[in-house]
Amino acid sequence: MDHTEALTTSDCYVQGIFKCEIKNRFLCQVNVAGDDAVCYIPSSCRLSNFLDLTNRNVLLKPVNGKNAKTKYSVYAVEYKKSYILLNLSQSNRVIENQINRRCFAFLGKRKNVIREAVIAGYKSDLFIKDTNTIIEIKSILSFNKETMFPSMYSNRALKQLADIAELLDKGYKVCYIFVSLNSYVKSLTIDVTKTNYFDLFRKCIEKGMVCCGFSLKFKEGEVTIHSRLHINLKACDIF
Repeated sequence: MDHTEALTTSDCYVQGIFKCEIKNRFLCQVNVAGDDAVCYIPSSCRLSNFLDLTNRNVLLKPVNGKNAKTKYSVYAVEYKKSYILLNLSQSNRVIENQINRRCFAFLGKRKNVIREAVIAGYKSDLFIKDTNTIIEIKSILSFNKETMFPSMYSNRALKQLADIAELLDKGYKVCYIFVSLNSYVKSLTIDVTKTNYFDLFRKCIEKGMVCCGFSLKFKEGEVTIHSRLHINLKACDIF
């Protein structure tokens, strides 16, 4: 039994072939056992902004809620010998659950970690109260070994960086974490052509924001940090 068969015959997952996203940004059409089914996509962004999933094998999770409008939720897409997770919010939970690992030792003490704490009006992904460190997590969806960020314009991301600059001035520490949902991605470069984002990102780095990157891997039904993601700041002439 190969890797795909081992996962798709599990009680937790069903295999399908992704057909297309439909008008509602949270819904898509997937062929399951020969029949087209409308499935839920747990992402506020249209996945076509990042990946072309047409006719690719995907893993689906059954939706068991009484008021569920779909039978399945799209969970991951098959890629090479592994899977790429398609739930962008998964990154936050993985980092939160594994923040005490040695790879985060540079953050110092991590005994009191709060999810989605509001700090001076800013909603953080995580807040390490021990050291007054704000954690901002950005998920990366890409098929490329070397990728760029951001892949699309985002007013929200710009406002976050502007707010982070002010928080740095107030004495807070900030760690900006890029997380690739594809374990085959090895490096990331900030897109200098996205000038608004690039200028704000550079400003935050100059004020003391640190950044790092990790890739995730879906293995034996669990998601874990796989390896470090190289953040190529020299290519952006930031350092």
